[in-house]
Amino acid sequence: MACCRNLKNAAIAFLVPLPSIFFYLTFLNHYDSPNSPSLWSTLWSWCYHHPLLLANALFFLNVNVLFWVIGVIQSSHWMIDPYWTVIPVMLVHYYATHPLGHYDLWRSRIVVLLTWVWSVRLTHNYFRREGWQWGAREDWRFTEMSQQYGKQWWWMSFFAVYVSQQIFLIPLSLPLYAVHTVNQPLSMWDFVASVVCLCGILIAYFADTQLYEFMSRNNKLKGRGKPVAPVLDSGLWYYCRHPNYFGEQLWWWGLVVFAWNLGLGWTFIGALVNTLCLAYVTKLVEDRMIKKESRAQAFGLYQKTTSVWIPWFKSSPSGIKNKNA
Repeated sequence: MACCRNLKNAAIAFLVPLPSIFFYLTFLNHYDSPNSPSLWSTLWSWCYHHPLLLANALFFLNVNVLFWVIGVIQSSHWMIDPYWTVIPVMLVHYYATHPLGHYDLWRSRIVVLLTWVWSVRLTHNYFRREGWQWGAREDWRFTEMSQQYGKQWWWMSFFAVYVSQQIFLIPLSLPLYAVHTVNQPLSMWDFVASVVCLCGILIAYFADTQLYEFMSRNNKLKGRGKPVAPVLDSGLWYYCRHPNYFGEQLWWWGLVVFAWNLGLGWTFIGALVNTLCLAYVTKLVEDRMIKKESRAQAFGLYQKTTSVWIPWFKSSPSGIKNKNA
């Protein structure tokens, strides 16, 4: 039964982006065709002159509407999580292939490659964490919201799960648009941006791997009836409480450096909103940890001695006590 569900969800996940892909490929093949009927010619002209609006329209129809309908039918909004790791790749190729694209080829190749590396890393972590299952569960925050809103959740989920993702993902990916809008030779700032992006990917990878290994060890100990470790405070987690979040932020702000170097620094707004959102998510995660009796004391001490996001040296518990005294 579980195997059939896994195969069904995998098939859905592969088929669901096809409407947008087919529409965009049709646009590329016909936008400059003089023989197109007037209605289609008007549509292709609009798509040609408004690349950002087209990206938003495709996202709204294919993700917000179609993903939502599938989520309501399945009573699980699992699909947005794996697609969070894929949509930026689709967007960077969309911006690179749009007829209005105007850019330095090498910068484009660097950014496309980095985006693929980021996506593979995040996708691998997602499926590793989910036991290589498609749609085994939805984000715990969506589950809690569904319990909170009850019978109203079926329509509220459209805005809370999907429209909110468009508000985050499209602005967050604006640096990818900037890279494919300005044709300017490579500079030292492109090297700096690449280093920041790579550091973010590597930090997030090692942090998530350490967390996965920690959870795996605890699950084995729990299965043997032995006590588990309440808090992960070794490796990168020794220096901050959320190194995976820190690495993810480095990645997005590294992309902002690419855009800033091209004179489109205003695209930082997406990364800023994402950082503020992640700050709120950090609070939710930590509140959840504190509510667990088995972890409350150890995590409380961890909070007092360890930086939140930015890796830093630990504070001394004895120093905290003296200061409070």
